[in-house]
Amino acid sequence: MTTTDICIIGAGPVGLFAVFEAGLLKMRCHLIDALPQVGGQLSEIYPQKPIYDIPGYPEVKAQVLIDNLLEQIAPFHPTYTLGERVEQVSKQEDGSFVITTNEHTVVHAKVVVIAGGLGCFEPRKPAIEQLEEFEGKGVAYMIKDPERFRDRRVVLAGGGDSALDWTIFLANIAKEVTLVHRGDTFRGAPDSAEKVYQLAQQQKIKLILKSNITRLAGMGHLQEVVIAGPEETTTLAAEHLIPLFGLSPKLGPIADWGLQIDKSAITVNTQDYSTNVEGIYAIGDINTYPGKLKLILCGFHEAALMAHSAFKYVYPDQRLSFKYTTVNGVHGF
Repeated sequence: MTTTDICIIGAGPVGLFAVFEAGLLKMRCHLIDALPQVGGQLSEIYPQKPIYDIPGYPEVKAQVLIDNLLEQIAPFHPTYTLGERVEQVSKQEDGSFVITTNEHTVVHAKVVVIAGGLGCFEPRKPAIEQLEEFEGKGVAYMIKDPERFRDRRVVLAGGGDSALDWTIFLANIAKEVTLVHRGDTFRGAPDSAEKVYQLAQQQKIKLILKSNITRLAGMGHLQEVVIAGPEETTTLAAEHLIPLFGLSPKLGPIADWGLQIDKSAITVNTQDYSTNVEGIYAIGDINTYPGKLKLILCGFHEAALMAHSAFKYVYPDQRLSFKYTTVNGVHGF
C-alpha cells in the first residue's frame, strides 16, 4: 500500500500543478491516471497543438507545457500509478481515504483530489460509410505526431477549434490539406476561422463548406473520400481522414463515489473547490460551478486554493502561514 498526504486522480496539467501547490505547503502527493503516461489529454490527444492562453507563454505546445510542469514539480518527488483506473474511494473512520484501482493498487491518503479532466472519454464519430473499416488505415481521431502527415493528402472534418487549429498547423506540413465542414460558419475561435479563410484564399488549403463526408474507399488503406455538397457529390483523393467532432465524456466509476453530480461534472464549493464529501476536492474540467470556464489557467487557480484548504486536513494541529515564492523560494523534500 502506498501512503501519502494527497492522492490526485488525474495526471493532466491541473493535477500536476496541484503537486506544486501542495509541495509548497510540505504535502506529499501520489498521482493515479488511466493513461499510460502523464499529461492527460495534452499528451494523449494533441501533444503538438499550440496553446495561447497560458500566462507568460505567448505560445506553448501542449507537450512542452507538460514537460515544464514536470520540471517544476520535480523538487517535490511525486509518485505515480499510471495505466490504471481508480475504481473505488472509501472513507475511513479517521477521515482518511483508501483508493483502489482496477489493477488492485491501493493508496492510503488523508485527502483526495479529483483532477480527472473530462473523465473517461471517447471521440465522437460521424456517420460515414466504411469509417471504422479504415480506422488505423488512414482514419485517426487524434494527432499524436504531425510529422506522420508530412507530404501526405489530408482531409479534416469539423468546425470547432481542433479542426481549425490543426488545419492551420498541417497547412505547412502536409502535401494537401482539405477542411470539410457541414456548416458555413465555424464554432471555433474567430481568429482561427479568419486564418483558415485566408489560407483558402491563398490556395494553401481547400475549404469545402456546407458539405458532409458520406463514404470512404480504398484498397487496404484510405484512398478516397466522397463528399456530398448542396448541389453535387464529389470524390477527393486522400490518404488520411481526421474527423474532429469532439469527445464524448464519461465519468465512469466517479459517478458512484457519493459525489454531487450535475451534467457529468462534480459540483464544488468555489471557496476551496471542495465537494460534498469532506476531504475530497475536484479541480479542473471535472468540476462545475456558476461561471465555470474550462481553461487550464482556471484549473491552476483552483489547485492553489484547494491546497491551502487541504492543509487543514493534513496538518490539523498546525497554522498555515502564507508566504510568497518570491520571498521564500521553492524548497523540495
